[in-house]
Amino acid sequence: MERKVLLVDMDPQANSTQGLGFDSPFEEDIYDALLLPESEVTTERVQKFIQKTSMEYLDIFPCSRSLAGLEIQLIQEEHRDRRLKSILDSIKRDYDFVLIDSPPSLNVLTLNVLTAADSVLIPIQCEYYALQGLAELLNTIRLVQQSTNPHLTIEGALLTMYDSRLNLSKQVVEDVKSTFSEKVFKTVIPRSVKLSEAPSFGKPIILYDVVSAGAVRYMELAKEVIGND
Repeated sequence: MERKVLLVDMDPQANSTQGLGFDSPFEEDIYDALLLPESEVTTERVQKFIQKTSMEYLDIFPCSRSLAGLEIQLIQEEHRDRRLKSILDSIKRDYDFVLIDSPPSLNVLTLNVLTAADSVLIPIQCEYYALQGLAELLNTIRLVQQSTNPHLTIEGALLTMYDSRLNLSKQVVEDVKSTFSEKVFKTVIPRSVKLSEAPSFGKPIILYDVVSAGAVRYMELAKEVIGND
């Protein structure tokens, strides 16, 4: 949508990094940035971690599996849940949007994400188990609002892997709408072979198959998010 975007990969699985075609480990990534002494967190220093992608308007702050060990290393550190916020505050003026890919578990990495973020977009697969962790996530968001980030809001819930042939998918949609009411995106992402294939080719869906149903829906979602900004 020709908006300058930074994608920050805070998930130790590094799926966002790999999904954009980066397989080789970097000399430095988000793991190293989060361990920087506060005095070294400057715009010039942080920019060195950021990588250009094959898309003109998209940069990535990559990560590797070493990020999984960060929690132990930060356990004695003061303000360990504010490390990411400090890093992003130094560079966010360079971007229209900063998207942070958070780990699915609730740990110090997730707390860093929620402390740094303005809002939370919650993807929910249209499957039974996807709803079970929702109450815990909402409780964590409330705790963060009460402590490190009082301005944190819920951008919206995004329904994904929707299959109109399944009654379960329809039931999940109803349950999510009853939980979030108007905070559910109108765009619903369908279950799609093309969406499943794209990461294995190291490409986002709009480069892998721009006319696929998944690509069209994600473009609709982008318009919806921009419209809400």
